[in-house]
Amino acid sequence: MTLARRNGARVAGAAAGALLTLTGVVAAAAPAQAAGYRYWSFWESAGGKPWAYATQGPATARPADGDAIGFRFAISNGTNDTSQPTVTPDFPGICGGVAKKDGTKRVAVVVDFGGPADAPPGETPPEKLIKVGCAQVREDATGAEALAAVAKPLRYDSAAMLCGIGGYPARGCGEPVGDQAAASAAPSASASAGEGGGGPSLGVLVGGAAVLALGGAAVWKARRRG
Repeated sequence: MTLARRNGARVAGAAAGALLTLTGVVAAAAPAQAAGYRYWSFWESAGGKPWAYATQGPATARPADGDAIGFRFAISNGTNDTSQPTVTPDFPGICGGVAKKDGTKRVAVVVDFGGPADAPPGETPPEKLIKVGCAQVREDATGAEALAAVAKPLRYDSAAMLCGIGGYPARGCGEPVGDQAAASAAPSASASAGEGGGGPSLGVLVGGAAVLALGGAAVWKARRRG
């Protein structure tokens, strides 16, 4: 075998080895679909802005007059893919007919009960899946108090986690669900496995393996021509 061919074989072998190594990294970096959780997520909208995932719970959040708060029951793998309420935070549409009174504030409340795919085993969501209302509460009232003014009864667990709104669901609170249910009911909003998690994305790793393999093949061909 000529020196050029021996060098070409070594380059091709190195590229193939690198490809196999990166394939192994990809497999390790792509974890199995993590189990999701079934729970009520809490959303906020200040001054007509789009829904934003709340940074605190409804028991401590204090919306201002003209704000909207939303609650959505769904299966989610995390805040990145938690389903938003399917109704926009339309304060004028919800509270437009309610005049402000001294010492009070008006908060638009949206409750989205989700759908059958999100329902716990043995339970059925309410026939009317969306409930909206204008809560007129005292000026220092919390989001939980505004919610209670619109959608009683509320159910909390011993850690003050909101478990039920309007009596739904009747049991349970934030339980993990199976991998398949989480994947089908709330697919991730991330475009890649590593997005938002600090690690390299699956696409980057696969792309890197392909580029390295093609680069190795090009070098091998160039050396053959030389």
